Amino acid sequence: MVVDGSSGRHLAALRHVDSMKKSTQLVLACGTIATLLAAAYFAWPWFAERVPGWRGPILEPAQLRAWLLDQGTFGAPLAFIGVQIVQVVLAPIPGEASGFLGGYLFGTWAGFIYSSLGLTVGSIINFGLGRCLGRRFVDRYVPSRYVRRLDTISRHQGVLLFLVCFLFPGFPKDYLCLFIGVTPLPVVMFVLLAGLGRMPGTFMLSLQGAQVLEKDYVTLVVLVGISLALILPVYVWRRQIYAWADKKTLYHTK
Repeated sequence: MVVDGSSGRHLAALRHVDSMKKSTQLVLACGTIATLLAAAYFAWPWFAERVPGWRGPILEPAQLRAWLLDQGTFGAPLAFIGVQIVQVVLAPIPGEASGFLGGYLFGTWAGFIYSSLGLTVGSIINFGLGRCLGRRFVDRYVPSRYVRRLDTISRHQGVLLFLVCFLFPGFPKDYLCLFIGVTPLPVVMFVLLAGLGRMPGTFMLSLQGAQVLEKDYVTLVVLVGISLALILPVYVWRRQIYAWADKKTLYHTK
């Protein structure tokens, strides 16, 4: 293939623009991270002095519940939403535990709404990290087996299969959000995917937590049984399901 001088200059200009965009994104991401680290460094003495025993609420669900209840009528929901955001971005607390806790503290519907808000905001943060830091960061942070699978999914019917991944029990949603950040998917579409995709599992966890609050243990056992009946087969045959999805996607891309 022969490229004339004009085309060569045009390609070089496009590469230069692309390089500048990537450099700008990298500078913005590094600046944001540096600002957050500096703020954390200077705020740490104040936080440690005024919030003694902070490790307990972060690592122990029982202490977390007590700490949330101490925040008051308006503070408790805001604090719980913050906990859900942190568990999505940093994952110090299992998502199932915090979702169950929402129903136990606030009841089925309020717990579901607060959990959904926190999970959606946390997902948007992960999406933004992927979009700002780029593919190189995602490739280094996300295990290669997930990157290969998500690459295959994104080539065809990406939106539909991304929604299935959000619905799929056990699929690491933090990796999924980071990866989608490097795709061309619009932010609004991602918010819809993340919000709707997490809702069934979130509602079931809130419902289970509410049964403990109401001491309706018979209903709780039934709900847990239904959840296990739905989740266990998917978990046991997850490799076969992944392989089937990969084959279907590859077939449609040919």
